[in-house]
Amino acid sequence: MRTWMASLILLAVPAFAETAPMAMPMPAATSDGTTVIVVVGAPGEEEYGTVFTEETGRWEKVVAQAGAKLRTIGLTAAGTGATSDFNLLKQAIEAEPTEGRGELWLVFIGHGTFDGKEAKFNLRGPDLAATELALWLQPFHRPLAVIDTSSASAPFLNKLAGANRVVITATRSGFEQNYARFGRYLSEAISDPQGDIDKDGETSLLEAFLSASARLTEFYKTEGRLATEHPLLDDNGDGLGTPPDWFRGVRAIKKAANGATADGLRAQQFVLVRSAAEQKLSPAVRAQRDELELALGKLRDSKAKLAEDEYYRRLEALLLELAKLYETPAS
Repeated sequence: MRTWMASLILLAVPAFAETAPMAMPMPAATSDGTTVIVVVGAPGEEEYGTVFTEETGRWEKVVAQAGAKLRTIGLTAAGTGATSDFNLLKQAIEAEPTEGRGELWLVFIGHGTFDGKEAKFNLRGPDLAATELALWLQPFHRPLAVIDTSSASAPFLNKLAGANRVVITATRSGFEQNYARFGRYLSEAISDPQGDIDKDGETSLLEAFLSASARLTEFYKTEGRLATEHPLLDDNGDGLGTPPDWFRGVRAIKKAANGATADGLRAQQFVLVRSAAEQKLSPAVRAQRDELELALGKLRDSKAKLAEDEYYRRLEALLLELAKLYETPAS
């Protein structure tokens, strides 16, 4: 019976099918390593150029300490056409794997503008619109952090928010268009041991955001000025963002809109310089651990909706999985 059926199948297949190879989709490139792309915008005035260069130097230092891959755009002689900063950034993003466990960090240092419809980051040459960057990043599924420390940067958060992404902006509105100082404090906090709020031996992106925001608030208070910038962080994908004063320690104490998971859980897992204990974990184990921690955070957010027994049953199951994971030898 099977021989007869096979003969019918062979007769039904056109002769050219025997020699025509089947087109197979190319697998997406993957990466388990961290890449940081630092983009320095047009300074406008010399004093800002000095500040931006200093901020870039601090990022370059911490990236080197982390052993991550670094690409800096905007400090060498300005190019035109294919070598403009706009195209160099596009090429750098296109060269990065879109899949994998390795984090991709994009750090924007400079000025921004907003015309009521589109926010742009000011580059030497053509500026970068939030819509354009969103299009370039659309294929990416690997962990992604976009940090825009420029003025009028809030619309970048709305455009770029998504799953497995952390987006930080210096402002809560595109109309906060004065020079933003947040970037200076963030570049200092990202490598500062004093920024380790939960005392686990490393400073996460969330902790750096909170530390930098606290220093920014202190600056305006000390100077007796009205704050003209209000940083936001989004990592739950709803595109709304959470201000730093919604956090106590590293936990958001206010609920996100529409029942979404609170911001901050994913940002707490983005770390450049890892502790000795973290460095012993393989990328695979660390990824599994991160997923379990996210599940724990979501469970805590839903505690009020669950019966007490059900909540603790789920909690115990997740904690047991975490315990087993830490018993797994690094590989």
